Amino acid sequence: MKSLLAFSRAIDGLNTRIGRGLIWLVLAAVVISAVNAIVRKAFDVSSNAFLETQWYLFSAIFLLCSPYTLLRNEHIRIDVVAGRLSNRAQTWIDVFGTVFFLLPMALVITYLSWVVFMRSWNINEMSSNAGGLVIWPARLLVPVGFFLLALQGISQLIKLVAHLRGQGPDPNVRHDPAEAEKALAEAILRERGATK
Repeated sequence: MKSLLAFSRAIDGLNTRIGRGLIWLVLAAVVISAVNAIVRKAFDVSSNAFLETQWYLFSAIFLLCSPYTLLRNEHIRIDVVAGRLSNRAQTWIDVFGTVFFLLPMALVITYLSWVVFMRSWNINEMSSNAGGLVIWPARLLVPVGFFLLALQGISQLIKLVAHLRGQGPDPNVRHDPAEAEKALAEAILRERGATK
């Protein structure tokens, strides 16, 4: 179990770095959106490349941060019934859901979307919009995102089993939402300190 937990920590570390790094894409998407709107209104000039860049950034945020969301237990849960059950029963529900729903879905989508990405890559697929972007980078986000989600599902499964065996903490403990804001504020302060 120790080696499995070490593997789980490595997956958690990878998805934490990716999730925290991609926080900045939210700012980039907002800035691009604002600049595009201002230029369009002020100068009556627009570009499909700006719009597609916003879509690509949103896709990257959504797909590549999903594993981080699962890691932090911030994903949507329907606790009408499960919330009334014991912690052990909730853990078993999560084990069942991970094994029979999350992992098969994530692996099937990874495989199927890889085929779509390879087709797009091979023909260097371009947007059908005038001034649009190359499409294959956006298509690559899907298999990468779902592969990382499958990895995080494996990590969560390892932690759930360890918890059931009394060899680890409860991975379903919710994190304080203010913690993410605090981490972002600290990163901004470090960034400012490094540029001075």
